[in-house]
Amino acid sequence: MLGALIRAGVNVFRLNFSHGDASSHLAIADAIRAAASQQNASVALLADLQGPKIRIGAFANGPVHLENGQAFILDAALDEHKGDEQRVGLGYKALPDDARPGDVLLLNDGLIELQVREVVGSEVRCEVTAGGLLSDRKGLNRQGGGLSAAALTEKDLADIELAARMDVDYLAVSFPRDAADMARARELYRRAGGEGGLVAKIERAEAVAEHQHLDEIIVASDGVMVARGDLAVEIGDAELVGIQKHIIRRARTLDRFVITATQMMESMISNPQPTRAEVSDVANAVLDGTDAVMLSAETATGKFPEETVRAMDRIILGAERTYQMRDTHGQDDRPQEKIDEAIAASAMYVANRLPGVKAIIAMTESGATPRKMSRIRSGLPIFAFTPHPRSQRRVAVYRGVQTVPFDSAGIPPDQVNQRAVAMLEEKGVVQVGDRVIITKGDYVSVNAGTNTMKIVEVGGVIR
Repeated sequence: MLGALIRAGVNVFRLNFSHGDASSHLAIADAIRAAASQQNASVALLADLQGPKIRIGAFANGPVHLENGQAFILDAALDEHKGDEQRVGLGYKALPDDARPGDVLLLNDGLIELQVREVVGSEVRCEVTAGGLLSDRKGLNRQGGGLSAAALTEKDLADIELAARMDVDYLAVSFPRDAADMARARELYRRAGGEGGLVAKIERAEAVAEHQHLDEIIVASDGVMVARGDLAVEIGDAELVGIQKHIIRRARTLDRFVITATQMMESMISNPQPTRAEVSDVANAVLDGTDAVMLSAETATGKFPEETVRAMDRIILGAERTYQMRDTHGQDDRPQEKIDEAIAASAMYVANRLPGVKAIIAMTESGATPRKMSRIRSGLPIFAFTPHPRSQRRVAVYRGVQTVPFDSAGIPPDQVNQRAVAMLEEKGVVQVGDRVIITKGDYVSVNAGTNTMKIVEVGGVIR
């Protein structure tokens, strides 16, 4: 199945550390890498920390039904396994300190709504304003955010070390409140030997309350995820679409990749075809500029994992076909501070204006140049030519970027460009008469060393 998913179009596999143990994650990672190797595919691994998932306790005699208007108590002192129709324990013991009369508390992804009437000692006494069936360990959010739980739990600290040992390509941090949370996660991850990029999951209301605050989180990360489940519960469904578009726009402007996640193809957990609304949801994220769209239960536990990936792949390609205009409006016009960034921006400027350009080749050590290129729309494929397996995997998440294993160290300098273009000819990407933009550095094995751009014509003299 892993091989089938890769063939269907998967570029990144997410390992959810909220489930399973170290041995199962190690085994799955090995299986993914083996499946990718069999197909000569560069596939990235993203380890997703559980974070402070704030939950209620369990019920002694099974799920309970809460009626509108009834009293219900969230009790931090109650045994976590002895809940009943009147009260339930808490995994999050700090709730009585955080809660205030008038607060709206949301359980089970917002399906159950409670309003806080008073806080007495360990008890948060509430009135049920939207009832329903409530079962064990359901998540708890405060409308508007503001719960004081730290972004990294004891479990996360152990899982950071596991992620470093697994040599994952990306580490996702759940529920970061600010840039300092991302800085701490990066420090711990690097100290453990981890070399992957960090992804901030945007799912707290306070993370998006102020534009500057969000920008700081984005800049402190290598990429961000629009984690629409918890985020929607905290800020409300009506605000979610606008916030999603703003996050995508700011991530692109600030030179970070962005993943859009949660319930994108939810109906395909049990149905072989998506709804029209799901088609529109995925397509609109693509049109907005997202780098990746993510599946969860659809492929983790659903009945049609391969069909779901193929359907999503069709929708993505369809959206890209209908939006091929080379839109350079609204791009970041700030002066470039680094030579490699200036070369990347210049290459895309030319790609959007020079007729006949069919592909862009970025010879890269770290993948930074193709990442910068992918922030600017062109409708053209960007090929990251790199000898490093880690870089080959890392660029898999960047929009419009494909990787080509390529080591120029053993090739005479005057033949490097010719060899690279010939590889694209063999792939059928370009043909005689097409133009190709090539960027590279004068020195091999130098990060951020891109300092040259050249435009060549296929079939002509290429040096």
